[in-house]
Amino acid sequence: MADKKKKPNIFKRIAQKFKDVRQELKRVIWPTKEKLIQNSAVVLVVIAVCTILLTAIGKAGGWILEKVGFYEQVIETTAISETVPSGDSSASASDSAPAESASETAPSESASAEGSSEASASETTPSES
Repeated sequence: MADKKKKPNIFKRIAQKFKDVRQELKRVIWPTKEKLIQNSAVVLVVIAVCTILLTAIGKAGGWILEKVGFYEQVIETTAISETVPSGDSSASASDSAPAESASETAPSESASAEGSSEASASETTPSES
């Protein structure tokens, strides 16, 4: 075990890595100014063409979906049932419409007044308005 080479400390190894990087960067063949400008122009043109192409595809797809009716909102309505839920109907009817008496409400409202106060307000007789 004593004949194994001991590793240098961490700071010497880091310093050696930086020296290696500097030597490698000296070997790099850097492009000329003209070549750099030419390559940059090509990259910018390709980016512009891709941007225009993808925008056109997106707009065309949106236009097609709009013409087919994909974005139209479909409003589904359901009928409110007139069934009386089981339980104490006198307590819930007085909670939902406290100001109205039985003579002022429509006959069908007494059963549906238990469910919501909006239903009792919209189903009143014309004499109230």
